[in-house]
Amino acid sequence: MQAHTATTGVHPVDARPPLGQLFTLGLQHVLVMYAGAVAVPLIIGSALDLDKATMAFLISADLFCCGIVTLIQCIGFGRFGIRLPVIMAVTFTAVGPMISIGQNPELGLQGIFGATLAAGAISLLLVPLVGKIIRFFPPIVTGIVITSIGLSIIGVGINWAAGGVGSPNYGAPKYLLTSLLVLVFILLITRYVKGFFANIAVLLGLGFGFILALVMGEVSFEGMGEAQWFAVILPFHFGPPKFEIWSILTLTIVMLITFIESMGMFLALGEIVERPVDRRRLEKGLNVDALGTVIGGLFNTFPHTSFSQNVGLVGVTGVRSRWVGVMAGGILLALGLVPKMSLLVASIPTFVLGGAGIVMFGMVLATGIKILSQVDYEKQSHNTFIVAISLGMALIPTVAPKFFSQLPPALEPILHSGILLASVTAVILNVYFNGLGDVATNVEETKEEFTTDTVKEA
Repeated sequence: MQAHTATTGVHPVDARPPLGQLFTLGLQHVLVMYAGAVAVPLIIGSALDLDKATMAFLISADLFCCGIVTLIQCIGFGRFGIRLPVIMAVTFTAVGPMISIGQNPELGLQGIFGATLAAGAISLLLVPLVGKIIRFFPPIVTGIVITSIGLSIIGVGINWAAGGVGSPNYGAPKYLLTSLLVLVFILLITRYVKGFFANIAVLLGLGFGFILALVMGEVSFEGMGEAQWFAVILPFHFGPPKFEIWSILTLTIVMLITFIESMGMFLALGEIVERPVDRRRLEKGLNVDALGTVIGGLFNTFPHTSFSQNVGLVGVTGVRSRWVGVMAGGILLALGLVPKMSLLVASIPTFVLGGAGIVMFGMVLATGIKILSQVDYEKQSHNTFIVAISLGMALIPTVAPKFFSQLPPALEPILHSGILLASVTAVILNVYFNGLGDVATNVEETKEEFTTDTVKEA
């Protein structure tokens, strides 16, 4: 693909691989994010004691909306879509508040969807204000945010490798060994294989792990026989949404947190694909977060955000084409409409995903470290304090989950996000030590770097 770029002048982000490769690369993205995507409806369904049929519908609706929103994000329509290889899915940040809303007998699922719909509409109006804060994100702050994302999500891959949180056999040697073998397999492919197969190292690793799990008898195809081949996802499947002011306010706050996390994802991805994200592109990406949340409320699912594991996958494979994201969106859409297909993909055991997860989430962490390595620590020694304190704040929810337990529960969505804690701390300390003047200068320099890409896109 790089050779193609050199001869045609097309940026790798806009290049289109051959259809066969496009499908395989898109499928790889889907397999990487699938477990995380379906985890939210599974968790909420379990917490609300929903029956199997209802939970299955929530999963299909989830995948259907993930596909639609991913297509909008990658293709781009007017002021919607960052036009980078971004895979969209429901956010974990909203799980706690949504369970609280759903457990209210007067609200239930209809209350969750009503709050999701309203919060998405409100946050869409707030995007222009959020976009202005990019001036407070020079390299030191960007590096901290991206590093904190890596620190926050690496635990997901580690838990996957052990069988997944809640697994009765969590940490079983066969799980750990399989995850390790998947990791080694991916490394061997990356080191010794060239060309297209090197780009799908993660997919090949998952296939290898799936075969191992199948031999061990750890793959379950339960429900395949009863599942339909085709099922349409209609709006308001569970009845008209219910709107309650405090539920709406809570999920709106969650959306603002999601915006901060998405900004980190977009900035990280821009660095990886060598198309830096300016304010205009950032706002287009955040608009899809908000629009995706509106679509989620309409089609019986939840708030949306960009998925960090797929950002890591782009870093691992080096495949930067946004059309791979378009293909992934199409596959997700199909999975949502064909329950049998979604169940087949869901049969990949969590521990198989573990080996791949450690690689991909670690790549996000490595990207943040790479950016921080470019920061001046000699002439501006106080930058060391900014990095040290901010990353320390990022680790609080991970190393001390009960650290804020005595504070009001309403603050939980804010205080339990290591990414948000790190972001706010880094911005405040950077302004304190470096001042607004340095930040403004950084923005002007960044605008100059963006000029060429901006003109080409226009």
